[in-house]
Formats: sequence, C-alpha cells, structure tokens
Amino acid sequence: MHEAILEKIKKVGIVPVVVLEDAKDAAPLAKALIEGGLPCAEVTFRTACAEECIKIMHDEYPEILLGAGTVLTTEQVDRAVAAGAEFIVSPGFDPEIVDYCISKNILVLPGCITPSEVAQAVKRGLKVVKFFPAEQFGGLATLKALAAPYVGLQFMPTGGVSPKNVREYLGYNRLVACGGSWMVKGDLVKAGNFDEIVRLTKEAADIVKEVRG
Repeated sequence: MHEAILEKIKKVGIVPVVVLEDAKDAAPLAKALIEGGLPCAEVTFRTACAEECIKIMHDEYPEILLGAGTVLTTEQVDRAVAAGAEFIVSPGFDPEIVDYCISKNILVLPGCITPSEVAQAVKRGLKVVKFFPAEQFGGLATLKALAAPYVGLQFMPTGGVSPKNVREYLGYNRLVACGGSWMVKGDLVKAGNFDEIVRLTKEAADIVKEVRG
C-alpha cells in the first residue's frame, strides 16, 4: 500500500505544499492542480480549516493524492486520515507521531535534518523522509552528504525549493520528489487566481518531465 502511494508521489515529482485559509478555495485549487498536471497536495495543518479542506478535495476530486503537512499531534493524524489524507508529513522527527503512524499502517514522512534523525527513521524501517528546511540547511550538497551513509533511503526536500533550483534537486537519484509552494502561493489562492495556479503548475510539471523524462 505504501509503495503505491510513494510511486504516485514519485510520478508527480513536485508535491504542492498548500496553506488554505478558507475552505471555499479547496475544490477550485484541487481542480487547478489536476489541470496543471500535479494531481497531489500536501495540505498543511497550519490553519483551522485544513481538515475540512482535505475532506472537500477528497470528496470532489477523488483522483487527487492528498497528504497532511505540519502534523504535530497524533490527534491531527487521526483527523487528517479520516478526512481523506493518504500520507502524513511532519516538520521534524517526532518519535510519538512516527510510531503512531507505523502502528496504524499510515505512511509518514517525518522531517529529518541530521544523521541522528535519519538513523531513527531507518531504525523504524522508513523508506522516505522529508529533508526540511532544505535550502536553509545547505541544500543539495548537505542532502547528498546526509544521504550517503543511508543507501536504502530516499528523500523529499522541502523549504526554499523553487523554479531556480528544482532541476538540480530532481536530477539527484535519491529523491522521491520535492515539496514546493511557489505554484500555490497564498496571495494567488486568496485572489481566486486559479488560472495562474494552473499555469505555474503546468510549468512545474513540465520541469519534472524535462528532468525525469
């Protein structure tokens, strides 16, 4: 089951990291991402309506792959999964959340930035971790050094990934995907400028095709 979800994430290549302030934007945003060629979203639990947004996206566009990001408690894990999230992303390595997800057979991608955190993930049998915040912690050079001893592990760098550096990241063979927010900026969502979101999403999807074929 997890392999199938990870395969979908890998196929998408760039996971749009979404912060939604208003549930009315959830369905048109999902539609825009699908039309743009990135049928996936990591909906962050930074806002009160995150759970509702996941449910709306899941119900109206069942073909979109949904994850919940910025998950900080096991209660949020339960709420996210009940709403339709297929994977959980946390900003750091929280053993309680990771172990809880493992016990419930939920795919979890915890944030790891040090060898000690990566070692904890490997010990628990995780196949993919998030590298966050990627650019602020040295970008691809740091990621390559961090990945070197852990040969079976793949990464999803997020934080500071942009059209300027995403090709370099995607060219690294230890990446399952990148997380990025430039195609779903808050001001575009608030303004209802979904045509521009479609355009930026198409550009991002084209970069994935260009690098990965």
